[in-house]
Amino acid sequence: MKSSRLISTVLIALALSVPLALMARADGDGIPTSPNADQARTSKLVHGLLSDSRYAYRPRKFDAAMSADVFDRYLEALDPTKMYLTAADVARFERHRSRMGDAISNGELEPAHAMFAVYKERVAERVAHVRGLLERDIFEFDGEDRWEYDREDAPWAADQAELDVLWRQQVRNDWLRLKLAGREPEEIRKTLDRRYVNHGNNVAQLDGEDAFQSFLNAYTAAIDPHTDYFNPRSTQLFNQSMSLSLEGIGAQLQKQDDVVVIRELIAGGPAAISGKFKPGDRIVGVGQGADGPIEDVVGWRIDDVVEKIKGPKGTQVQLDVVPGSANLDSEPVRIVLTRARVRLEEQAAKSEIITVPGGGDAGVDKRIGVIKLPAFYQDFQGRRNRDGDYASATRDVARILNEFAGEGVDGVVLDLRNNGGGSLNEAVELTGLFIDTGPVVQVRESGGRVSVEGDRTAGVAWDGPLAVLINRGSASASEIVAGAIQDYGRGLVIGETTFGKGTVQNLVDLDRWPGGEEKRFGSVKLTVAQFFLPGGSSTQNRGVVPDIRFPVTVDASEFGESTHDNALPWTRIAAVPHTRYGDFKPLLPQLDALHEARIVQDPEFQWWVEDVEQFRAERAKKYVSLNEAERRAEREREDVKRRERQAQRRELGLPLDPLAEDGSDDGLQANERDVALDTAREKAAEERPDPLLQESAAILADAMRLLTSDRQLSAQVLPESTQPGSWAR
Repeated sequence: MKSSRLISTVLIALALSVPLALMARADGDGIPTSPNADQARTSKLVHGLLSDSRYAYRPRKFDAAMSADVFDRYLEALDPTKMYLTAADVARFERHRSRMGDAISNGELEPAHAMFAVYKERVAERVAHVRGLLERDIFEFDGEDRWEYDREDAPWAADQAELDVLWRQQVRNDWLRLKLAGREPEEIRKTLDRRYVNHGNNVAQLDGEDAFQSFLNAYTAAIDPHTDYFNPRSTQLFNQSMSLSLEGIGAQLQKQDDVVVIRELIAGGPAAISGKFKPGDRIVGVGQGADGPIEDVVGWRIDDVVEKIKGPKGTQVQLDVVPGSANLDSEPVRIVLTRARVRLEEQAAKSEIITVPGGGDAGVDKRIGVIKLPAFYQDFQGRRNRDGDYASATRDVARILNEFAGEGVDGVVLDLRNNGGGSLNEAVELTGLFIDTGPVVQVRESGGRVSVEGDRTAGVAWDGPLAVLINRGSASASEIVAGAIQDYGRGLVIGETTFGKGTVQNLVDLDRWPGGEEKRFGSVKLTVAQFFLPGGSSTQNRGVVPDIRFPVTVDASEFGESTHDNALPWTRIAAVPHTRYGDFKPLLPQLDALHEARIVQDPEFQWWVEDVEQFRAERAKKYVSLNEAERRAEREREDVKRRERQAQRRELGLPLDPLAEDGSDDGLQANERDVALDTAREKAAEERPDPLLQESAAILADAMRLLTSDRQLSAQVLPESTQPGSWAR
């Protein structure tokens, strides 16, 4: 398979880097040899939904090819880097290759559990081996060795001896990174030993539910790239992410060693309001109510701890907390909080205003309002309950546009970079803020029926100059908005070609069929339709191509819908009538020329281009040198480059890079760093210079000036415009 796929929140980690959701209780269950009754029932329900019904857009019957596909995907989910299992293990698994159909359709999950159990054994063996390497004399770095970290297309290791060679190089790279960061041998040895022990413990504590969810998602991935199974807890997390809210104490948590620590306090949440918590504080006990018994949660997996802390608003929870500055065995402080509904603002729409200087032939300054939208979120339950304050991307963007109008901005840039999508309804309604009325997206179901979703509310929230900024990480709902704006000629689309996800998913509650009140079976996010733009083109596989293109950061062969081996192909259907506000083609040559001339003189943009080229070159190598002198020289070159750029920023009066003095690799994993410092570093990163955003604002300002100064060109580009400065009426 060309593209690796993350199989849910409990996916097995890459090498020794384990996702937080894998952190389990110290006394966690082993892998049972047979599924429980709920798992067997769930498997049958999912099979009925995806392979034996008309729910799925492209259902796939379980034949021999399908069984082999599920088998291969499950192997990939277990050991994506091929660093644990050997060719002999895989050969022994081959007897299960033809049994995947029965395993899924009949709930006979023994093959999945057996394979998972072998994987766990191999991880334990590898951890014991690499801990032993730390005591050996293998940490001289003066040869020509290198670590080949990309093993996606590599064959399985023939035996344990071949794995030993692979792991020797990875451990040496781990050691070298810490050495280059200035750490002494004994400190390096302790850090790595703790890292490997934690990894072994985490995997050892995975249970039958983890095995089941990974296996079932190997099946859903064989249906199509965007169909997923969520167990009841994952379903709750998915809904929470879409609604941008939760009921709890308002704290972002992470795992460090055996303890859950507070990474960040959410503004307005009970924990922040109390004033009793700081990033880095460790939660060692949780109790329900004001005086319920305290459970020791040291060694628990993080999702279990979160489950204990969350609860209905108005209820109370007790937390035993050891401050980050104290020893872990210190007497904890007991804090009682009343849970509340907390808005997760991190993914909410945010705004800023960029002033694009005039001067010379450019005329007066232009004030460009920027809206950064990380996701198309909606609190579905709040909307159904007619909650007047439910979270909605469209409502938040409309509020910002109203603020922009009051502040006299001249144009608006909608920044959809790395926005992976979300609610289709929000994409339609948000597009309606910029067009009067009309179709936004066409939706074709599996039977071929095409429906049209559009804006039926007359009027616009913003009729002025508009640009949409996209990149390869812009997907799904982002592509609907960018593509519709392009089809309507409503604004400029700037950046990179988007991801290319042109399908629609619905969340199907599996508990609807048994009819019980208890949540036992989870849900399936399945593909039910394909969407098409008003002009009839699909964004599937091809994505939205921008009017003004920036250099490509990640090649389409490495990231995007086209990398999935079972993605739907591009196609098109008939267009539907829609207003064509403008046609920017006659304007693009001038905009391109102004853009190219400006970025040659823009040091920030040129630095970004240099960094992209360097990133792509390093990525293409797929290895790193294990020669210390070579690595030190590389590190020094990067340090010099950062210092020189910062000096140039000072000389030119440009905003400084807040991370310029903190850019060297520290050799640590995220859960090994000081939590408070790491969080502060993340916040500082949000303030780094953004030359792409600045240039997008400048391009929009160019378009405004060109159209204002040339009436003939303006009439050609904006034939529907009847008012100066309006691009929509």
